Amino acid sequence: MTSQFYYSIIVFIFGAVTGSFLNVCICRMPKDESVVSPPSHCPTCMYRIRWYDNIPLASYLLLRGRCRGCGIRIPIRYPLVELGNGLLALALFLRYSLSPTFAALFLFCSALLVITCIDLEYRVIPNKISLPGIVIGFVLSFFLPWPGWLNSLLGILAGGGSLLLVACAYEWLTGREGMGGGDIKLVAMMGAFLGWEAVPFIILAGSLAGLLAGGLPMLIRRRDSGQAIPFGPYLAFGALFHLFLGLRILNRYLA
Repeated sequence: MTSQFYYSIIVFIFGAVTGSFLNVCICRMPKDESVVSPPSHCPTCMYRIRWYDNIPLASYLLLRGRCRGCGIRIPIRYPLVELGNGLLALALFLRYSLSPTFAALFLFCSALLVITCIDLEYRVIPNKISLPGIVIGFVLSFFLPWPGWLNSLLGILAGGGSLLLVACAYEWLTGREGMGGGDIKLVAMMGAFLGWEAVPFIILAGSLAGLLAGGLPMLIRRRDSGQAIPFGPYLAFGALFHLFLGLRILNRYLA
């Protein structure tokens, strides 16, 4: 077996371990709790989770998805986040190897994973992630081969500005708020990491994904459920789609 195979396994494990910490962020950030203290514990019986019960993926299987202390079922989100972050780390490694670009994009993808889960569960995109993400993405653009600081700056302006115009226009036409400020800051963060050229693709892909996921069931039922659809997860899908496949699809189309 080649050395890249072993590196791939190590990178996947690293991503899964990081995913375990992301679960802490997903659980505590919306409640304004510290992600460092107290140590991991069951929110029902307060049983302090030991290290051998906190091994990514493996512990969930060994415990059969239940808390060792009280036996309550552990949400399936926990192993899914660990698996998803491990696969994202592996995909980035296979494309960018162990490089500064890999590190920057791994940070970006992990942030998107946290935002997606929080927005799905709590209908909010935490400023604690999006606002520092804008700054970090812009600062990193000075040290990475792409997108470059100018494209990053334009991405922030294009990402935040375009959605702000859409939100204002929608509110003016309908008299109700159709897009929260969290979505605007999220796309600004995406523009900071990926550059302004990615912004139109992300918005288009995210809108299409949201239409398919939320609009089709509405058409089938022939009535509006009245519930707001979180847009953050679909924007995150658009960003990941652009990162891994968008440029290839665009180049083929232009060719």
